[in-house]
Order: sequence, then structure tokens, then C-alpha cells
Amino acid sequence: MGISGLQPWEILYILQEAEQWVELNRSGAAKHDDRLAGLTIINAFFENSTRTLLSFEIAGKRLGADVVNMHAAQSSVKKGETLIDTAVTLNAMRADAIVIRHGSSGAVQLISEKVDCPCLNAGDGSHEHPTQALLDALTIKRRKGRVEGLTVTICGDVLHSRVARSNIFCLKQLGAEVRVVAPPSLRPAALDRFGVEIFSSFDDALPGSDVVMMLRLQNERMNGDFIPSAREYYHLYGLDERRLALAKPDALVMHPGPMNRGVEIASSVADNTERSAITEQVEMGVAVRMAALDILTRTARSVEGWT
Repeated sequence: MGISGLQPWEILYILQEAEQWVELNRSGAAKHDDRLAGLTIINAFFENSTRTLLSFEIAGKRLGADVVNMHAAQSSVKKGETLIDTAVTLNAMRADAIVIRHGSSGAVQLISEKVDCPCLNAGDGSHEHPTQALLDALTIKRRKGRVEGLTVTICGDVLHSRVARSNIFCLKQLGAEVRVVAPPSLRPAALDRFGVEIFSSFDDALPGSDVVMMLRLQNERMNGDFIPSAREYYHLYGLDERRLALAKPDALVMHPGPMNRGVEIASSVADNTERSAITEQVEMGVAVRMAALDILTRTARSVEGWT
């Protein structure tokens, strides 16, 4: 239920499918596509989200599907229902696809084993966030013309970041060199097994970087003191104009959002339209999720004789 289970050709196929939706979304033509008309998609978000939920909702509606959002605050899980019972309930509603976001790693896999329709992982705990990695790869590919051979530096809270894990898998599969920078307290114990170059100093990691990808400090997942203070963290690991100058002159700046300005990234860097691709990442998210939903439901439509 993630990027780690995909082959390079499968990743490239999804990116190729997403390309068409980028252009159609920009022209407005995608709003009139009805290839998923008659299908019902449930966005089962057991964990709060703004960007990912809205992106999946827009993606489903632009493909003509009936989209139903289930929010964590309204879930019966809050009333004591087990995750398996919730999965059985969702299955009884006969949805055609379920998009799942959950705070526990492996929850999406568990639900997928209890329902009869396709499931799409919208983020599970600290495990993976596959569509985020795909939209990041699409953003890089469109801005840089390729992913293979590029040097991508990922900096921040790697320990709690499913975005970091999925991006490492995706970028490595596509032939990029990946550098990872994090304080020791925010670095997974097995990071050296991921085939990345590990740095403690952000300044040391930046020279030669084609892409600088910042990660959010996930305070909601932290039990204890992982950093001395936000101010100290920014001093050591924040991306400002001085640090960006250490990377290649045309280095691309990325952040999955939401950003903590002045903690992970300076506003002057985040808002630099020539170097920052943060807004474009959001745009690519809709296209990638349209492609993912289309591909995911294609087998079911084929079985039922849809064209």
C-alpha cells in the first residue's frame, strides 16, 4: 500500500497519465470529464487533513464520480468502534473505491483486506504517503525535465515523516541521488538501509543539490522534546536565502505543506516564484490523484463493461 510496492515503470506510467490531467485542468476541460460517472468514492479520513482531502475530492468530482467525505470527528471510531468494524460498515455501503487516511501505520492495509473495492492510501501513520511522492516527482519532472541523475536533498523531521519515506522510495526508483538531513533525534534508526546519503549539517548537504525538499516538524506525533526550540531548529535546519545559495543556482525548493514559516523555511524562500514549486505541488496533487483514481477503478469498470 505504498510506493515501495511499485516498479519504476509503474511510477512513470502514473506520472504519464497525470500529465494529461495537468493540461486539461488548466484548460478547464477536465471539469467536463465523466469517466467515473456512476461510481461512488468514499474519502475515509480518520486523520485531519486539508490539502489531501480537498485534492482527492476535487479529483473525484472532476472525473464525474459521486464523492462522499467521512471526517475523523464524525467517525464512529471516536465512539469506540474498532477499525475492522468500521471497514465492514464501509464495505456494506458498496462504494466503488475508498481513499483512506489514518494515523496508524498499516491501517490502510488492514482496511483493504476487509473490503471488496479498491483502496488508495492517502497517508498512514509514519509509514507512507504515496500520492504525495508521486506529485512531488511530477513537479520535479516538469520543472527539471527529468528525475534521473538529479540530487535531491530532503531536510527536516524524517523520523515522523511518511512523506520522506515515500519520496525516498520514489526518487531512488526513478534514479535520483537522495541526501537526507535531520538532527539525530529526528532521524530513523534504520535510515542507512534506505540507500541515501545522511548528513547532520544542512550546510554540508546543500552543495550540488538540484532540489531542496523541506519537511514539516510534526509536533502532533512527538512525545517528548525532540528539538531544543523552534528558534534553535531554524538556526540549524531552516532554509533561508543564505542556505539556498549553497545549492545549485537553479535549485528547486519544495515543501509538502502546511509550512511553519520561520521554523522550517523563510517566507522569502517559500514565496520566491522562480525557485519555489510549493504552489505547483498543490496543483500537481489534483492531477496525480485524478490519474490514481482513474487507474484504480479501471479494472472494475472493465469488468462491468464500461467504456
